[in-house]
Amino acid sequence: MSVNIKPLADRVLIEQKAAETTTASGIIIPDTAKEKPQQGVVIAVGNGTKDEPMTVKVGDTVLYGKYAGTELKHEGNDYLIMRESDIFAII
Repeated sequence: MSVNIKPLADRVLIEQKAAETTTASGIIIPDTAKEKPQQGVVIAVGNGTKDEPMTVKVGDTVLYGKYAGTELKHEGNDYLIMRESDIFAII
């Protein structure tokens, strides 16, 4: 997927994974009880800073904090933009 958003410095653009709609045992989760997903796919990365090069790359699946980043909507899709330091792990 290609978007025309280019993050600056150490920022990363992430597309969130969809929230779970059922539990492992098959119980349907209502919209009011769904939790915000904490993983997504990296869509675009900045160039990094002169002291810290970027370690994530486009296509990586990452874990991040529950309240990390800023939500934005672009061309009908929902994205998060956050600093690389808000990312906990690459999976």
